[in-house]
Amino acid sequence: MSTRERPLSPHLAVYRWQIGNTLSILHRFTGIALAAGFVALCCWLVALAGGERDFAAANRLLASPLGLLCLAGWSAAFFYHLLNGVRHLVWDAGFGFERRQRHASGWAVVAGALLLTAGLWLLARHGAA
Repeated sequence: MSTRERPLSPHLAVYRWQIGNTLSILHRFTGIALAAGFVALCCWLVALAGGERDFAAANRLLASPLGLLCLAGWSAAFFYHLLNGVRHLVWDAGFGFERRQRHASGWAVVAGALLLTAGLWLLARHGAA
């Protein structure tokens, strides 16, 4: 058996980091975050069905700084995943494949997710007051 070293594929010295692969990886991570958020939603619903004491405990947890951070992260993941999914649907229709269009739509997805998340939390804050 030969001990000849083989090159990595893709070779790390050939390719440079790009927005496209970053957004692709982020899309996968947001899908995982949405699954975790779904589990948290199910726990909250079980607490709701469990009675007033269980529901109050679940609400205290979600209203804690860590709970609010998780909720903000889940809402950001939702908006990013949604907008990037729409971007992929546009690609499936055969549009937006030029380099400049891909980069612009990628940054638009990131900006849109940030704006929608901030808008949701501003609306929630003012609606609760």
